[in-house]
Amino acid sequence: MENPREFLVSLFNAAVEAADADHAIRNYLPERPRGRTIVVGAGKGVAQLARALERTWDGPLEGTVVTRYGYAVSCEQIEVLEASHPVPDEAGLRASERLFERVADLTEDDLVISLICGGGSALLPAPADGLALADEIALNTELLKSGAPIAAMNAIRKQFSRIKGGRLALAAHPARVVSLVVSDIPGDVASLVSSGPTIPDATTRQDAADAIARYRIELPDHMRKHLETGAASPSPEDSTFSGNLTHVIASARKSLEAAAEYARAQGVEAAILSDSIEGEASLVGGVHASIAREVALRNRPFRKPVVILSGGETTVTLRGKGKGGRNTEFLLAFAIGIKGFNRITALAADTDGIDGSEDNAGAFADGKSVAEINGAGGTAQALLEGNDAWTAFHAADALFVPGPTGTNVNDFRAILIE
Repeated sequence: MENPREFLVSLFNAAVEAADADHAIRNYLPERPRGRTIVVGAGKGVAQLARALERTWDGPLEGTVVTRYGYAVSCEQIEVLEASHPVPDEAGLRASERLFERVADLTEDDLVISLICGGGSALLPAPADGLALADEIALNTELLKSGAPIAAMNAIRKQFSRIKGGRLALAAHPARVVSLVVSDIPGDVASLVSSGPTIPDATTRQDAADAIARYRIELPDHMRKHLETGAASPSPEDSTFSGNLTHVIASARKSLEAAAEYARAQGVEAAILSDSIEGEASLVGGVHASIAREVALRNRPFRKPVVILSGGETTVTLRGKGKGGRNTEFLLAFAIGIKGFNRITALAADTDGIDGSEDNAGAFADGKSVAEINGAGGTAQALLEGNDAWTAFHAADALFVPGPTGTNVNDFRAILIE
């Protein structure tokens, strides 16, 4: 193939397009209510969802959504606020209060449309009674470096919040709530996306306590006491939620299938490993490298040429002080595993356009990447051990920087074996 990277980018674009807001939202619009229609929401792609809703909704709308700094787009009827991600800030706290204001004093004739996508857990801080924003910031910081999977993190987060775990839907009662969710969660469990501000789940305080112990998450005494004595999160069996609906309108599965279809149209067979892979990013990268080597050497479990696709959400347990994200960490481990295999090329990227805290979505790797990284003065293995994958791929001029995509269906990994 003349330009493997260009081919992989086209697959990424196909995956993102399948999760495009206008495409995703069109088939899931609820019926107009007799009363008002209020829109609330949060996430890194929520402004695009709000704009798409305005384009397709036949009637008046009002409401507020909150997105990450720099991710806003203009809407005509829906207010778009910005706040900090991945660590909460005061702007997020004010945005949470604004959402509560939007759903106050509604009636059973009113409708709340909740637009939810990845990132809302950080964008909507609302500390439980007796806690402060600083507590939620500290909790979020601990969770990000713990290596805990997203399900465990969100089970913990909702026990310390006034808005997560369905509490915003409780505040909207007796209005009916319809949640439209772009899933960035392995398995597409809608209540876990952005910690489910309008969707309760069945996890309990004990589940949170077990996760805190399992992943050795450090909490001050007053937060541990709150976990023992604070108000329990609402149950999905609560009759308050009985008339509400939830739709997953876009997901990693749908996006990977779109990428596979595009590859086949270009004459390259595609194999989807899974849309819900979790685990330590470097370990997952090593496993993917083993599969790629097996295909390259022995034509199993897939025959080359083939592009291997996978999605989900890996995690990174921070041991160093480098820069990067889970996709570049995955890819650096992968690059080490395919060193010298010159007909393997891979792209790993976050579908929202940002991997970690820098401006790249991910990076490219091939059989020459380790030599390029080492030749630029680094040591690939040492950079991996220091959680410094961004520095590695920056040195190799292999970062992938598409900019914000306006959606988020989690990790996208494509490995081309020619």
